[in-house]
Amino acid sequence: MNLQSLANAIFPNIDKNPKFYIDKYPKRNLKEGAKVTRYAPSPTGFQHIGGVFSALIDERIATQSEGVFFLRIEDTDQKREVEGAIEDTIKTMHKFGLDFTEGMTGDNTSKGDYGPYRQSERSEIYKTFAKDLIAKGLAYPCFCTSEDLEKLRENQISEKLTPGYYGEYASCRNLSTEEALEKINNGERYIIRLKSPGNSEKRVEFHDLIKGDISFPENNQDIVIIKSDGLPTYHFAHAIDDALMGTTTVIRGEEWLSSLPIHVQLFDVLRFEKPEYAHTPTIMKQDGGSKRKLSKRKDAESAVSYYDEEGYPMISVIEYLLNIINSTFEEWREENPFADYHEFKVSLDKMSKSGALFDIVKLNDVSKNVICRLKADVVYDYYTNWAKEYNKEMYELVTSNENMCKEVFNIDKEGPKPRKDFAKWNDVKEKIFFFFDELFKNDGIDNIELPKKVELTEAQRIIAAYSKAYNFNTDKDTWFEELKAVAVELGYATDRKAFKKDPEAYKGMVSDVAGSVRAALTHRANTPDLYTIMQIMGEEKVKTRFNEFISL
Repeated sequence: MNLQSLANAIFPNIDKNPKFYIDKYPKRNLKEGAKVTRYAPSPTGFQHIGGVFSALIDERIATQSEGVFFLRIEDTDQKREVEGAIEDTIKTMHKFGLDFTEGMTGDNTSKGDYGPYRQSERSEIYKTFAKDLIAKGLAYPCFCTSEDLEKLRENQISEKLTPGYYGEYASCRNLSTEEALEKINNGERYIIRLKSPGNSEKRVEFHDLIKGDISFPENNQDIVIIKSDGLPTYHFAHAIDDALMGTTTVIRGEEWLSSLPIHVQLFDVLRFEKPEYAHTPTIMKQDGGSKRKLSKRKDAESAVSYYDEEGYPMISVIEYLLNIINSTFEEWREENPFADYHEFKVSLDKMSKSGALFDIVKLNDVSKNVICRLKADVVYDYYTNWAKEYNKEMYELVTSNENMCKEVFNIDKEGPKPRKDFAKWNDVKEKIFFFFDELFKNDGIDNIELPKKVELTEAQRIIAAYSKAYNFNTDKDTWFEELKAVAVELGYATDRKAFKKDPEAYKGMVSDVAGSVRAALTHRANTPDLYTIMQIMGEEKVKTRFNEFISL
């Protein structure tokens, strides 16, 4: 009895051969050098920042080479599938501007000619290739129970041998066709294993697009390729899918490096052309004096929802991730402050070979730079869209005062060095609350930030005098001259050299007077240009604030 009869017994309903699928999915007609990449998550949870990091690299490498970036759902572990995870993946990637050329589009639909793009719908394809391997003597059914495998492992460890199912320890490897068929007919459960041709004494040389030249021992383990439920393992499915879908470049986390010997072997056994591999560094976080992997359980910033809730513009997160991917992005951005980030060319060989450090402080710096480049009306639109979902009070206040708020968002924006007040939309309320009487009146006296050497009573004396001299209808230069005149009248210096020479002769500097005016109007020491604030507030509000401050 030959191996084909065994293959037929295991897969009686499979009537196609590998050539059928190889012909069905012909080589892609792309220009020379075009890359085909895939984002291939398991739907076992919602998206995290590491997924966006990985997908961004995939998308950039494909798009900048005029290639294809597709979404494949690897759902062979159906017990762990989370409802809504696929839709969350598609929605998240779209939000970050990472739109797929082809693949899953949600609601069990897809686009493209190389589908299905969901592994659970490709079962017949995997079984066809597995059947062919069995018929060629390159794979076999294994009837060992979990108890058998645990006993084998214990014995190997006690004998100080490499644990695993290989060589002489692969007890089902050399079963005759008759023996295997008898077990199948008796209803014994089985899986399908690859009959590894590997020798752990030999090494395989490989070039990783990020890590460079690496070598590793050949795989000699008889890995599982089809599980007892008839679904393939990740190893087997991904090799077949990447080959048939024409994936040229597999970009994945460095935790998969240890699986590379298995994957290289599978491509060889299946007689597929191997894709290029690039193993990205793990995203790390500084924790005290050491670094650790960014954790989905411990770190809020690992969840994509964190960036929504805090109000980071998605482009800020993308630009920060580009900084992690290629450190040269920061210099490029400085040289091209208003260029679209898509113009920056990502290079895999310029990625860090060690862990990529995720730093919220650096993200905030990047985001401030992004937001400060946006026009005021764009900032207004971004902010109101965020506030509508996350801060109803601010949404109502801002949309009820649209013109004023656009003026506020435009303060110090037009010059060569635009002001960098906001890293995220959650910062906005604290930075602009004083423009709204509804918020300002609830800001207690303890929150007032006076100049360092000015007591409240002295600040009130300053405001009492300045409120009488204040003239709303002046230009900025005249306004400041009038402020200085009040300062002199109250005993404050307008010349720093004179103040330094004889500080006891003065109450302080004119900056203390301006700081007191700022405190009366805003309660804060660090605000945008004071004259502009007063112009936006209007004469009536300014005078009301002065009177309220005096009477505290």
